[in-house]
This record gives sequence, C-alpha cells and structure tokens, in this order.
Amino acid sequence: MGPNGAGKSTLVNLLTRQYDASSGSARIGDANLTRLPAHGVIREGVARSFQNLRLFTGLTAYENVLVAALAAGHDRARAHAVTLRELAAFGLEDIAGMRAANLPYGARKRLEVARALSQEPDILLLDEPAAGMNPSETEDLADRLETIGKERNIGILLIDHDLKFVNRLSQRIVVMNRGQKIAEGTPAEVRADSRVVEAYIGRGRTARAAEQNEANQHRPDPTEGVSA
Repeated sequence: MGPNGAGKSTLVNLLTRQYDASSGSARIGDANLTRLPAHGVIREGVARSFQNLRLFTGLTAYENVLVAALAAGHDRARAHAVTLRELAAFGLEDIAGMRAANLPYGARKRLEVARALSQEPDILLLDEPAAGMNPSETEDLADRLETIGKERNIGILLIDHDLKFVNRLSQRIVVMNRGQKIAEGTPAEVRADSRVVEAYIGRGRTARAAEQNEANQHRPDPTEGVSA
C-alpha cells in the first residue's frame, strides 16, 4: 500500500524486469530476479498482472489465456486444460469465445488475472486488480483470489487502494511512501501507525485531527448535571 507515486508499481516492474535495477537484488532461492531476462522470471515461479490492462484485444478470452499458458512452456494439451481451468475459476467460461476488446470492463480485469495464473506461478503479483471495479465485482474478485490462494498454495503480492479489499486478502501489509518502506505489519498494526496516516492525509491534517481529538476529550459534557 501507499499513496500515489509511492513506488509500488515501480517495485513490481523491477521484480519482473520491466525496468532494470541500478542496484540491489531480489532473490527467490538462488535466483536473482534482477539479473534474469524478463521471460526468465516466470521460470522462477513469478507471474503478474498489470495496473493498466495489457490484453491482446484482437484475441478471444480463451486465446489470451492460452497464449500465456503456451509461453510458460506447457505443451498444447496441457495449455488447453490450464486455460479452461482458469477461465472457469474467474467465471469467464461462457464468454471464452468473445474478443477481449468486447468484454465488459470487470471481465477484462478478471481475464488479466486468469492469464497470469495460467503460467502456474508460485507467486502472483497483482497491480491494482480491482481498480475501476464496482463493489460487487470487487467482492467477487476477492472471493476468487481467496479460494485460489488457499487451494493452490499460491503467494499473492497485492497492490491496491481499496482498504477493505487489501485487509481481506492480506495477512501482512507493507506501506511505501516516496520510494521507501515506512511501515510493515498486520492490517491492524498498519492502520494504527501514525506514519501511515501522515502519508495518506498529510502532516498538517494529522496535527489538526490530533488537536481536535484532544479538544473533544476536554470539552464539558452538556448533559452533565442534568437529571430527567
């Protein structure tokens, strides 16, 4: 989590080699992701979705997922089976033959996640998967991700601004601001962290809120001494 411009998407882009890292490393086992070619990241069990949809708009929903499954190294039969599984997992089986460009927005967002999962990763990086969805679509996506995470034992790194969505899916939250980690902990710990509050609403507003809270605590009770 973090305010706009905190560096969340940049971090994921570094991990998946969309950007080149100038220093540091990101390791899974003995593999340093920052030294792999972009197509080699999935070989280490890491797949991602994008903040801005990057579907093949001229292909069908089925073909979008199939292409990713084939690119992950599955043979044709396995790729077909994986594609059907992911389409069903995200409620897309009945519109599998529709071109991605013609799908409703919520379906396109689910298709992006289904395509990433067709690579059968150990870790799934989701960059604002619920952005632009209405509350019912967001709740549905949370249900599906929760089920998949538990059934397949997949680790999910989630970026999103919807606090309810994040809190439901996350056991641990890292908060960034201006390219730096400012807090880490359980959802309850992060919500109570003054640095997080300041990053989201600003130092001046934080101070005014504290002053107002202090004043309210010392304000006389207008009902004191009044009897019915």
